[in-house]
Amino acid sequence: MATDGARPGSPGMRPGELLSDLRTERDAALAGRERVRDLVEAVASVGRDLHPEIVLQRVVTAATELAGARYGVLHVAGENRRPVEHIPAGSGEEEITRFGHCPRGSDPVGRVLRDPRPLRLARVPGRPPADAFLGVPVRVGDELFGALCLVGKRGDADFDEDDEDLIVALAAAAGAAIGNARLYEMARNLGVRLQAGSDMTTRLLSGEGPGDVLAQLTRRMREIADSDTALVFFPVHGGTTLRALISEGVGGLAGGEVGVDSSLAGLALRTGDAVVVDDLVGDGYETIRNVPIGPAAAVPLISAGSTHGVLVLGKWSGRVPFAPCTLRMIRSCAAQAAAALELAKARLDAERLHTLEDRDRIARDLHDVVIQRLFAVAMTLMSTVRLVDHPEAQGRVRHAVDELDETIRQIRATVFALQGPRALGESGLRARVAELVDDTYGDLGFRPVLRLDGQLDYGVPDDVAEQVLAVLHEALSNVARHAGAGHVWVSLEQSGEQVTLVVEDDGVGLPPGGRRSGLRNLERRAGDLGGSFEVGPRRGGGTRVVWRVPVS
Repeated sequence: MATDGARPGSPGMRPGELLSDLRTERDAALAGRERVRDLVEAVASVGRDLHPEIVLQRVVTAATELAGARYGVLHVAGENRRPVEHIPAGSGEEEITRFGHCPRGSDPVGRVLRDPRPLRLARVPGRPPADAFLGVPVRVGDELFGALCLVGKRGDADFDEDDEDLIVALAAAAGAAIGNARLYEMARNLGVRLQAGSDMTTRLLSGEGPGDVLAQLTRRMREIADSDTALVFFPVHGGTTLRALISEGVGGLAGGEVGVDSSLAGLALRTGDAVVVDDLVGDGYETIRNVPIGPAAAVPLISAGSTHGVLVLGKWSGRVPFAPCTLRMIRSCAAQAAAALELAKARLDAERLHTLEDRDRIARDLHDVVIQRLFAVAMTLMSTVRLVDHPEAQGRVRHAVDELDETIRQIRATVFALQGPRALGESGLRARVAELVDDTYGDLGFRPVLRLDGQLDYGVPDDVAEQVLAVLHEALSNVARHAGAGHVWVSLEQSGEQVTLVVEDDGVGLPPGGRRSGLRNLERRAGDLGGSFEVGPRRGGGTRVVWRVPVS
């Protein structure tokens, strides 16, 4: 019989015992070699892809299989080493989720993140006895990235030192793979950023509007940042509210508003600097339609010392936060977007200045050359009337003089329309009246004769202009419904400190005892503005409406 502590192969061992011990050592050696081969395969699988989220998923899957765990979670550390996201693997999604949300207190996950060393427990406090625990920190360089945690070894055994050594080795390889994935993302983002800047410059130089260019850039930003939504907010309502004028990724968010004091975009606008959070909704920030956004980044669009808007990128709750390289790319692209807006604004100002200069030149030519010549012709014709004996010829000459006077009046009205500071794209009262009169063609069957005179675009306040349009619309509607007219004449004139609207028709006139509710409405509108309203028969038949209000 072998003595206690005899070594295999010692003279005191029986042949059967020696053979059994040799088999045991052989099996252990084979098992060790098998686990080393599994580790090599796991390391190879982790580094096979360069997409960060795929790498993370492969890390936790490989660790679960390598240690024979029932399930595992890779916790990604956020601010203050608090787990903000988790990537699960293994069986029992409900168990994984429950275990993955134990971020604080005396839980083992918090212990691994606070004191980044391997932690092996026979059981997890507060959980079933079979739930052994193995947690290993994952570092990328000198940075603590997170904790790789395994729970419940198959066969209800405990995790041993070999399991710990394997997972520590895998965590080291995972840190290198994550670092490589980040470098790849940085290189890819740099290329995409340069391409985005080139596309943006090309689009601006080709004449596209700043809104279209910014929308294209926002779409590209969402793609390269791998975010679920991208919004560009602009201040409205005196700067107390931010409105999403551009939305990519999630429908129905464009036009939504958030408060400056209650939103992440508002914080970025107030501070003038980028703001990043790991859980937008969890931190209490306002979102449009209560969209459940987790990781989010808000970057102000600042150029030449002025803030144009705020770019906000967001991911759904439960996703990995934005990597530092992605945040640097977002900042750079936001600066490019702000510069693009500044360039577009300068280009529009230059175009507007050029247009105003052309208008001023045309107005001077009309006033100094055309009107003077027409006036001289009219004076010559008036002096010729005394030399004409035939009454019909005198009538024709006087009619020609009247036509010249009307032409001069219309040219002066055009001069007024060409002058003034109205911005490009805005419709003045003159254009809106002409459009309204043209729109009545379908109701009347003919186009009314329109005469416009005076500084209608710049000499009539906006509130009075709105009333003029409302009165004209109602007057023309009355003619179309009741007058049975074949001709309508509309005259709008701004002269001195008042504006006068005259609408005449050659219809049946006002019937005695007819309804006057529409006319009373016109009279009320004039009275509210301190003006006057007259309605009566037109010379030659029909109705004449005169609506006159002060503009000072």
